[in-house]
Amino acid sequence: MSTPQQPNPAAMCDVQGSHDSRQIAINQVGIKAIRHPVKVLDKSSGIQHTVAVFNMYVGLPHNFKGTHMSRFVEILNGHEREISVENFPAMLRDMVDKLEAETGRIEMNFPYFINKAAPVSGVQSLMDYDVTLIGDIRHGKIESTIKVVVPVTSLCPCSKKISERGAHNQRSHVTVTVRINDHLWIEEIVQLVESEASCELYGLLKRPDEKHVTERAYDNPKFVEDAVRDVAARLNAEPRVDAYTVESENFESIHNHSAYALIENAKR
Repeated sequence: MSTPQQPNPAAMCDVQGSHDSRQIAINQVGIKAIRHPVKVLDKSSGIQHTVAVFNMYVGLPHNFKGTHMSRFVEILNGHEREISVENFPAMLRDMVDKLEAETGRIEMNFPYFINKAAPVSGVQSLMDYDVTLIGDIRHGKIESTIKVVVPVTSLCPCSKKISERGAHNQRSHVTVTVRINDHLWIEEIVQLVESEASCELYGLLKRPDEKHVTERAYDNPKFVEDAVRDVAARLNAEPRVDAYTVESENFESIHNHSAYALIENAKR
């Protein structure tokens, strides 16, 4: 029996690279939701290993029919088994070079863990935070953005003022998105947000800790508006941040809806 001949890749038709006559460029084309191991700098222990979900896009000129989707996966697998934040810029440049594009974007979303000690007992536990690193490249220039979702406690000032006993509180998500000009630790963003909340959250609390955080929140009431303003004031004073967005969503405990506020500022 004769062995079937394999097709010659060089002789195969490149449909994606063919001409398109519609004269309409595409801003972003690529792949979404592909998982890959990553290494992230950890302020306390050096390196943290986690798994990220990647979105990778390039701009497609009007005269090309399509982009080569397989090359995105090749780029992910071509750097290291575990991608590090340090080689993020190199991966961006590699992507636009291999796909012959002038613009590109990579989004890397992953859970990040911080070991925290309870405020009274000192018992330690891990808290997870949702982090997204975003790299944009345009004509060779790279902009880096970090997005961190920080869960905290908020206690309503109005409820405290008008109630004879207690005040309603809720878990809130404060989301900070910063465009940076120098290295900024994820831990620094988390600590900045937690210090401006009614109280921070912990993975594990003993009874003395529960008493402490309940009373701390009661002594430090904040509206959703207070939360974003206080975080924004801190970011205004941070020279490593060129622009930011601060969002706060309070998952209300006495309503079937959330309270929400947002501040944006392009400092430079």
